[in-house]
Amino acid sequence: MEEAGPPAVLEDGLIRVPVPMYPPLRVVNSYVLAEPDGGWTVIDPGPGSREAEETWNRTLDWLGASWSRVRAVVLTHHHPDHYGLAGWMQERSGCRVWMSRRAYAEVLHMWGPESDMESALPDFMRRHGLPESLAAELREHQAGIRMQITPQPTVSCLEDRASWSMGGRIWRPVETGGHAPGHLSFYDAAEQAILCGDALLPQISPNVALLPGSDPQPLHTFLQGLTALRELPVRIAYPGHREPFTHFAARIDSLLQHHEERLDDAEALLAESPLSGYDVCGGLFRGRISGIHQLRFALGEALAHLVELERRGRIRSLEKNGQVLFYKKAGLDS
Repeated sequence: MEEAGPPAVLEDGLIRVPVPMYPPLRVVNSYVLAEPDGGWTVIDPGPGSREAEETWNRTLDWLGASWSRVRAVVLTHHHPDHYGLAGWMQERSGCRVWMSRRAYAEVLHMWGPESDMESALPDFMRRHGLPESLAAELREHQAGIRMQITPQPTVSCLEDRASWSMGGRIWRPVETGGHAPGHLSFYDAAEQAILCGDALLPQISPNVALLPGSDPQPLHTFLQGLTALRELPVRIAYPGHREPFTHFAARIDSLLQHHEERLDDAEALLAESPLSGYDVCGGLFRGRISGIHQLRFALGEALAHLVELERRGRIRSLEKNGQVLFYKKAGLDS
């Protein structure tokens, strides 16, 4: 990892802190809001790493603040590049860490003391055609993620709140899913501003992946969430990655169209013969996958589209001898 650049004060007083993370994204946006009592609220502190810790030590110096002034960490979702440093910050500041109840359930599912995800995820992907050598690599990769989320925080659940105060402003928590169960965006109606985490990104499509024991219809959930967000009048959006952007509604329309096209592409790949999810993944991404980290997201996304096609009645799946294949519906019925 390398340094991700200095903090910057944005037009409406939010402070954007670029925090380094692993490729391909390289940077996750954290946001800092100054509280009327002199404290600070941090949104999504970033992944656990030495480089990210050093970024925050430099940021506190830049703010002229001590750790005791960090009063709250608020998490949009549970992914390591957003959640990872929450426990580290809590240890130093004594702050409360807030996230949705559904997001915290996903933390426990993925990394809790009773989680079996290090074996369950490779086994699940193997059922969908992942070769054994890559399944072993995925198991090692999944185990390595724990380094980015240790220590884990004591979490307070931000649940059933019509409004939430941060930085002397009133924000409406908006819960969506698909990219991450229980994902929270925060909408300031007075300023028509939204802290949208990874629910919507200005240039890249948020990953939507089918995972064992999680949302069984993640793409359907994601599209529903986009439709709900589309109803908000948004002047400026502050995303988890890349630059703040103003084309909020147009970006949602583009993503809705993109996923309909990807559904068509996935269905077309099944025209000649039944395929595994791994085969469909290869057809959809066509050599653009580099390494096991990208492969887990790409295969999960291919499966999310396949189960959405099945939900719509356009294809069927059949498991035989521990392997799942997807069929064009007519092909299965013939």
